[in-house]
Amino acid sequence: MADAYARAADESGAQARILPLAELDFDPVLRAGFESPQPLEPDLERAREAIEWSTHVTWVYPVWWGSTPALLKGFIDRTFLPGWAFNMQPNGRPEGLLTGRSARMLVTMDAPRWWDRLMYGASARRSMKNATLWYTGFAPIRIRVFPEVVHSDENARAKWLARVADDARYDVRRASKRARKSSGTAALEPLVSSSPGEHPVAPGRDHPQRVALHATRHGKA
Repeated sequence: MADAYARAADESGAQARILPLAELDFDPVLRAGFESPQPLEPDLERAREAIEWSTHVTWVYPVWWGSTPALLKGFIDRTFLPGWAFNMQPNGRPEGLLTGRSARMLVTMDAPRWWDRLMYGASARRSMKNATLWYTGFAPIRIRVFPEVVHSDENARAKWLARVADDARYDVRRASKRARKSSGTAALEPLVSSSPGEHPVAPGRDHPQRVALHATRHGKA
């Protein structure tokens, strides 16, 4: 799914990067909270650089136990730290430091959409959108959901990949428009990262899961 998004973005004139979270070498546990520094591993430093380079990030992940996968949560815990992703203002409200970037969430799940909303309150989407992306300054944030993956067939998965490609092309157009308004230039450079969790939706593949994150940059390369 991340590959389909990045490929369509490239074909639309963007420069895409893919960051596979499962291949990064890092400790996903924030062992002392914010009380004492925990040095970032080189892969997390590179991931931060990619996010700083980007002006659009697409997060591709499955719903696990009504939440995001542990690896994705650990990635956010370790990288989205005070002073880089946000600051807390004296009035107790957050100041997002990753402004100037839009985001998209491509979320897969085995459950029907109605079950996810009724039983879980769409928690895997709401927490990611509101408590992470909006909190740190991303806007606008768009969401695409792919439910009932376990029951999907090749035809359904092919349609999903086509929809993902359409979303990428749409995001490129919107990003380019924002870049022209802000700087008079319009270069789009996407970053895609993936970690275990995302349901693979390539036609004919089995159900083991993967997660993916995709980011896109607008502005001069």
